Amino acid sequence: MMGVGYLMTMQANKRVRILSGHVTLALLVAQAGLAGAAAFPQASEAGEVPLPAGTVVHLRLETPVSTTASHLHAAVGARVVRDVPAGESASQVAVPLGAVAKGSIQKLIPTSSPTDRARLRLRFDQLEIPGRPAVAFEGHVVDVENARETILPDGTVQGVLASELPLTMLEGALDKMKKSSPGMGDEMQKAAEKNLGKSDTSINYPAGTDFAVALDKPLILSHYSSPAVADRLSAGVEEPVGRLLSDAPQRAAGKDGKPGDPLNLVFIGNADQIRQTFEQAGWAGAEKLTGKSLFETVRAVMANKGYGSAPVSQLYLFGRPEDLAFQKMLNTFAKRHHLRIWRSPATTNDGKEIWLGAATHDVGWDIRPGVVSHAIDPEIDQEREKVGADLAVTGHVGAKSLVTRPNPLSEGLTATGASWKTDGRLLVIELKAP
Repeated sequence: MMGVGYLMTMQANKRVRILSGHVTLALLVAQAGLAGAAAFPQASEAGEVPLPAGTVVHLRLETPVSTTASHLHAAVGARVVRDVPAGESASQVAVPLGAVAKGSIQKLIPTSSPTDRARLRLRFDQLEIPGRPAVAFEGHVVDVENARETILPDGTVQGVLASELPLTMLEGALDKMKKSSPGMGDEMQKAAEKNLGKSDTSINYPAGTDFAVALDKPLILSHYSSPAVADRLSAGVEEPVGRLLSDAPQRAAGKDGKPGDPLNLVFIGNADQIRQTFEQAGWAGAEKLTGKSLFETVRAVMANKGYGSAPVSQLYLFGRPEDLAFQKMLNTFAKRHHLRIWRSPATTNDGKEIWLGAATHDVGWDIRPGVVSHAIDPEIDQEREKVGADLAVTGHVGAKSLVTRPNPLSEGLTATGASWKTDGRLLVIELKAP
């Protein structure tokens, strides 16, 4: 994620003026708990804006899709949730935040037996950028964030098998018990279904599901747009942030002092602003570890389903555990975006609070001798970008900019021995005053 500006250079060094008008876009996605308004600038003056085949567009479903409730050929809509830059410069936006992609369900095959996988394929054929005529848009799904399903090369989402769910193994054991001891087996089966539910291999994506589409053909647009969020922080922010980073630890730590996640985010604002912005971005606050939350965690693991407010392990900075923690899941406990945030002792020149954050992306399980833990995506800069992009959708981000601290990190190991790497920069996210 690079800085953005208001002056840009087109091909042949033709100067283009970016219009200063803004349009407010309401993004209401109730099922994902996401409700916010993102403002994005209107299109600039005309100029050919080419996007090559393979360009990835990040979208958010507005239409729930399901192999049990949807219908073949039903219309599907989604909104762009990240500016798509034109070329390498993020100051030249080809597809702006809030553009609409339209398509339909081209394949829908429910599960017919325990040995059969559900299948679903979405295709998008139209892109609508506010203030412009719709254009042909051909793309296929290449990723569904935090999904337990896999994506085939043609964009088909392929479901899980019943045998791949831990809960199915328990159900099998209970079936055997019913044969040898019917009374006890029936009671245990009822208790298991009441507390753990029944295994479900259908594909169900609610509105608010984040996914990515890759262009099948080059897309030629007629206008540039300006970025959704400015890259210039307010006066009096950069200097105190730089001073803080020159002294602050580079990583959080476990209670035992072992190095934990590297710090890669800075937030300017107060606790209420941070909470409200994450909630509107579809992230959930992590619950405290209690008997109830532990049970819900076990249930989520057994059924291979999501638990959006699951507890996170504590990490320490400034001598205390995190002040805030947020996460974003879909339909499996194995995958989640999550971060921890600590209030620092520093403030900006005008008295705004400065917070430091550490974000990583759980992408599966890391099971080795002596280790049972989540495995993280080693490319942790992508999680930094994800957080900044999601918060920008809410319309509450005034500016964001990457900063480099003294002696930046480039790579390291997690507390459980997994590797990660980074360019060493932190993303400063300045929230708008309420």
